Amino acid sequence: MNKLKTLLVLLFIVLISCGDDPYVYEPIEFPNPNPIPTITDEELLDLTQKETFKYFWNFAETNSGCARERYHPNNPSNDATTVATGGTGFGLMSILVGIERNFISKSQGVERLIKMLSFLETANRFHGAWSHWINGSTGAVQPFSPLDNGGDLVETAYLSQGLICVKEYFKNGTDAEKALAAKADFLWKGVEWSWYTQNENVLYWHWSPNNDFDMDFQLKGYNEVMITYIMAAASPDHSISKEIYTNGWASNGEIRSSNTAYNYPLLVKHNGAQIYGGPLFWAHYSYLGLNPNGLSDAYVNYWDVNVNHSKINYNYCVENPKGYKDYGEDCWGLTASYTRNADGSIGYAGHKPQNDLGVVSPTAAISSIPYTPVESMKALHYFYKNKDKLLGPAGFYDAFSPQYNYWVADAYLAIDQGPIIIMIENYRTGLLWNLFMKNEDIQNGLDKLEFNYAK
Repeated sequence: MNKLKTLLVLLFIVLISCGDDPYVYEPIEFPNPNPIPTITDEELLDLTQKETFKYFWNFAETNSGCARERYHPNNPSNDATTVATGGTGFGLMSILVGIERNFISKSQGVERLIKMLSFLETANRFHGAWSHWINGSTGAVQPFSPLDNGGDLVETAYLSQGLICVKEYFKNGTDAEKALAAKADFLWKGVEWSWYTQNENVLYWHWSPNNDFDMDFQLKGYNEVMITYIMAAASPDHSISKEIYTNGWASNGEIRSSNTAYNYPLLVKHNGAQIYGGPLFWAHYSYLGLNPNGLSDAYVNYWDVNVNHSKINYNYCVENPKGYKDYGEDCWGLTASYTRNADGSIGYAGHKPQNDLGVVSPTAAISSIPYTPVESMKALHYFYKNKDKLLGPAGFYDAFSPQYNYWVADAYLAIDQGPIIIMIENYRTGLLWNLFMKNEDIQNGLDKLEFNYAK
């Protein structure tokens, strides 16, 4: 009997030491109650462009078809008739993307563009320049501030950038498309760029029939206004000289900087932000049509400027010196956007490393994708992973902060949504860059300013 017990014990030991032990089971895998959404890079870029396009199509100002300054889904009547001039330029370009991506038909796009340009043709202008804001119901100037109730040359430049892209896109089309192209060309050429110099070697931002040049804001780099000098030099009838560019934008060479951050040379003196650079929209607005690839003047290569600016912004967020929650390789991007005030209310701020309030703006990283493709895609996947909080009816919301109980600004701005869809398209196909850079007037302007650029 003892021998039998011994044999049974040995058999048991053998059984539990082999792979077929009937008493050892594979663990049961229960489904994750909160799975992370999976999506390819291309699918995510498609989705982001399509959803962002809705800002300029579904939520445009009703009467004019132009871009609203802002859109609050929970309060859609807020500023419902306020048209943003620069944002409308971005909207023109976004509609071209919408046609190319089959979000809308070409005939739908032409119909909307005719409506927009017809409105702009009758809206108030000031020596050819449109105002920062326009009343979408009447076309009258809507003051942006007490002194700013006239022409805004920078917003006009953003609009003109879009008009040139429309002209180039349709100039060889049907009769209706050729007429649309001709109107776009006529509108931007009516801007009296040279008049905004006050006969000095610099461009001025504002003029008002009531306040004259009292705003007294000279356009000097480096910031978001470079496109204004390019448009002014390109104008056939109201052009500026190279001296105005040299003294104005470039400050006779003083625009250059020797500062470095995270081993990246800043290259240019960012106005008020000469350590880490300014908000990232400075690398976007002027370069939606103007291709920075190979673009250089006597002082600097602007592709290097924008790449380094974006890399510095990214590396600052990775370092995260203020210890904000979630900042890192996949959650970054500081630029001007809605923000969270100290009392928890919504506000607006020019976020940048030297004004870091713990608020991330999706447009900052996404619109930088031509400069930082790997880093921007990581951020885009982070935004999508958190889409239940961050993705709304017109794309990713304008700003958010994990630091403050994941506060989200459930709101949108035209000037933030536009660069997203446009710069993604430039990264994917170069559509807007190709349209703008092939324009003969633009090439003449760049040649006049003695730029090197890709033709």
